[in-house]
Amino acid sequence: MALTASVKEELARYESTLSSVRKAEVATILRFTSGLHLVSGRIVIESEVDLESTARRLQYNIAEMYGHDSNITSVTGGGLRRGGRYIVRVERGGEALARQTGLLDGRGRPVRGLPPAVVNGSRADAEAVMRGAFLAHGSLTEPGRSSALEFTCPGPEAALALVGAARRLDVIAKAREVRGVDRVVVRDGETIAMLLERMGASDTLGSWRERRARKEVRATANRLANFDDANLRRSAQAAVAAGARVERALQILGDNVPDHLRYAGELRVAHRQASLDELGRLADPPMTKDAIAGRIRRLLAMADKRANEMGIPGTEAGAGGDF
Repeated sequence: MALTASVKEELARYESTLSSVRKAEVATILRFTSGLHLVSGRIVIESEVDLESTARRLQYNIAEMYGHDSNITSVTGGGLRRGGRYIVRVERGGEALARQTGLLDGRGRPVRGLPPAVVNGSRADAEAVMRGAFLAHGSLTEPGRSSALEFTCPGPEAALALVGAARRLDVIAKAREVRGVDRVVVRDGETIAMLLERMGASDTLGSWRERRARKEVRATANRLANFDDANLRRSAQAAVAAGARVERALQILGDNVPDHLRYAGELRVAHRQASLDELGRLADPPMTKDAIAGRIRRLLAMADKRANEMGIPGTEAGAGGDF
């Protein structure tokens, strides 16, 4: 998860002077991470994130944009969770903040997707939505065939709202439910790169592209090596099979073989795994590939004709394959 942490650390340092952008990010983080609790008749907001830098950023923006104080509590990981967690808690003014950020609608009911002001915002606001969602519950896997940029969402409505924000950035993202958890996933490599840049993780994008290039080079080299190895195996198998056919041809013809054809056949039998080029170089005097191939071809044809006249199996009975 090194890439995920790198993206989140970089996004936590991202700076924007536009109030609508900062508000869209805060609203998204709170929607994706917060719980609304009723304590002594008051609404308390708790937002749980996995990095201290994200918690500090959220605390700062809540204070500056909405004027509410909050405190941060560190929670040690346990059970299935690894590492620490950080809870940003807003006690005084929790209901006011919930209304200001759109967590509650005008009738005081919890919003299931994202606030209308965020959904209908500018492209910069859409970037802030994706940034906030990643800081809340995002992950980036290593580049490769299973590479993915993924967001865990609090419900299907929030997932669809996130897909809509991505679409406003010309990014194709898909919402799906996996084991009861709603997720938004981007898998195409170029689309992942585009979204990382739009969110503001250009430094991590450079590292991700380097890893992707190295893996592509390694994969190409492996494919070529496997291809060459397979070709060598096929060539060797064909040569061995050809040697068996030639050996059968010499048995069928016995002494009735012209000397130049017998020489080529015996050369093939003696060097069963050699290529035709190698056989030509082994000949004395040396011969071309076409010359050695022609002699062996005539030897096999003569033997098959003789076998047919005698009513016995031909050279194919020795082995199948090319000479």
